[in-house]
Amino acid sequence: MDPIIEIGFITIHWYSIILFIAILVGSNLAIKEAKRHGYEENFMVNLLFLGVIIGIIGARAYYVIFNFDYYKDNLSEIFKVWNGGLAIHGGIIAGLICIAIICYKKKVNLLKIIDFLVVGLILAQAIGRWGNFFNGEAHGPVTTLEHLQSLFLPEFIIDGMYINGNYYIPTFLYESVWCFLGFIIMIILRRKKFMKVGYLTSFYLVWYGIERFFVEGLRTDSLMFFSLKIAQLVSLAMVIIGIILFIYSLKKSDKYEGSENNA
Repeated sequence: MDPIIEIGFITIHWYSIILFIAILVGSNLAIKEAKRHGYEENFMVNLLFLGVIIGIIGARAYYVIFNFDYYKDNLSEIFKVWNGGLAIHGGIIAGLICIAIICYKKKVNLLKIIDFLVVGLILAQAIGRWGNFFNGEAHGPVTTLEHLQSLFLPEFIIDGMYINGNYYIPTFLYESVWCFLGFIIMIILRRKKFMKVGYLTSFYLVWYGIERFFVEGLRTDSLMFFSLKIAQLVSLAMVIIGIILFIYSLKKSDKYEGSENNA
């Protein structure tokens, strides 16, 4: 699969295009979610603008830190994000810190805002994984053509999984489908009368954490900390935090009724 589009002297990377689409779609959905609960559009646009920028920086920094043995001798490569190398966990952590600071300054309920954001985030992740497909990354171990055909995959995916003379397990697809299923469930849950502040966030943490833990076990390009896969450790932490948050929300949180006046 060709990772670039060449139009005259202009070179465009599919990874960049899909990442842009993912951010645009996810952000638009998060804004609509917030507006549905009475939050001003300008507040959400400004929040997401800063959150996305800081999130991308954090995602790249996270990836570079855990691949520093390579980047210390190839410093110019650090800035070539179109070649891939954005770690979603780093993006989530950095973006969350940025959003938490803004919500604190504006005296806005952070947990409510995150509930709105995760609906768009999980859809953006489902879309964004296709950037990995075009870059030929985030795949599993070597497999056979017969195995891929037995999964009833479209021919273009099978062809795209033929990389440097071998076929590979399309773990990017597993995560994309899982995230999209999570998005559908969240869209259904969000309008239920029993929903409380924090429920959607806890669902996201557990749903994505479980999937990423197991899919990461198949991936061949994992970020490592000694002999441990960082993404599995973070995913396990996400599941634990999600369960704790659900218990907290069940006992302490209120049902949705509106927004803060100064949002």
